[in-house]
Formats: sequence, C-alpha cells, structure tokens
Amino acid sequence: MTNVVVGVSASGVGTIELDRPDQRNALNVATCRELVDAVEELRKAEVRAILVTGRGSAFCSGADFGEVYGEGFRDALYAALGAVHTAPVPVVAAVNGPAIGAGTQLAIACDIRVAAPGAVFGLPTARLGLAVDPWTIRRLEQVGGGGTARALLLACEQMGAELAHARGLADRIGERADAEALVADLATMAPLTLAYNKLVLDRVDLPEDDAELAAAFEGCWASEDIAEGRRARLEKRPPSFTGR
Repeated sequence: MTNVVVGVSASGVGTIELDRPDQRNALNVATCRELVDAVEELRKAEVRAILVTGRGSAFCSGADFGEVYGEGFRDALYAALGAVHTAPVPVVAAVNGPAIGAGTQLAIACDIRVAAPGAVFGLPTARLGLAVDPWTIRRLEQVGGGGTARALLLACEQMGAELAHARGLADRIGERADAEALVADLATMAPLTLAYNKLVLDRVDLPEDDAELAAAFEGCWASEDIAEGRRARLEKRPPSFTGR
C-alpha cells in the first residue's frame, strides 16, 4: 500500500500527496522514504514546479508516534525533508489543514506555503521532550522570523492561517485550487532563473568565491531562455522557456 501519490501534468507540474488520511497523514518511516522516491521521480520527469499537499482534512499531523521513537525514523524524516528542500524547482505546499510537528517541518522545507483557512502550524517539541535539528530551527526563523520561531519552539504556540500569514510563515491564504494556480504559473517561468534564485535564497551565507552560484548566474545570462524572453517582449506574446 502506497502512502504517497505522485502525479505529473502535461504542463510540467508535479504533485506529491500524502495519502494516509486515516492517520491524518502522519509521517512514518515508509512515508518518509516514499517522499524521497517521489521527489526523485519528479526530478527524472523534469517537472518545472512541485505541489505538496495532504489528502483528507490534514496536511500532516506530525510524526507517527508508533515510530517516532524507533530506530531509523529521524534519518528517514531528515532525508525526506532534505529531498523536498533541495529539489531544483520551486516547491509549493498547499497546507490544507493542520501541519503540526513534522508537518510544519515539511511545510517549511517547501519554498512557498499556501495556507487554507483551516491550516494550523505548530512545533510542540518542548511539550514532548523531543528536539528538531538546527536546520529546522534556522529555516523556521528564516521564513517566519525570530518571533515566530520563538513562539512555536519556546512557547509551543500554534498559529492559524491568518496569524501565520501576518508573520510570513504562510505566503498566501487560499485553497488547493489557489496553490495549483500558483504552481501552474511557476511552471511557465524561466527554469534556470528560478533554480538560481532558489540557490541564493537557500544559502546561509554568500562567499564571494561560490563557484556553483557563479556558474548558475552566468548560465542564466548565457541561456537560450534569455533570448526567448527578449523575443517574446518584442513580439508581445508569452515566452516559451525551455531551461536551456
């Protein structure tokens, strides 16, 4: 039985859906491993953007407590978060309901979060005696600010969609259809530029001799897509980018 459903549209959009609605899409070892495989499948399909969401009433209720204390869970979880975070294309989380614990971690591993009115974010590790890795804490601070990180991690507060949006933890408020429209739009944009922008945004610091960033930057300016963008402006039509 599969816990993750993967789809690819004709327009180059990949979809990853957690499919454990009876467990409110809680993450166990098998689901985490399937998330890694799902991202790799979409990489090979050369999708332009990815939507991550959950089936049923929850985005992801957190870690499956039947496995969270067991051997191998942490490695599987962080492999899944890393796969989502390092995908070379924009990843949008359609947070359709509660995203608690590992659910918030999965949401912030994505690049953009569209929160439905019923979405809730929380990281109540201090109430459970658990701990999240430094990357999660810094990433939460990066996307939501220091106040948000402290509220969720120290006070163990939960944030609904409106407050999360006001704090920057959620980028937009909307339903899955709104997230799908956003991902479809992202899939029309210049892939090399998006990949470069994502690389820079995800760097903790920016050394002057970062060869990977320099190559990505120059690659944008030397690409066929920059010429296509110029032609499209002159011809007053939407560009058709190829990622080359």
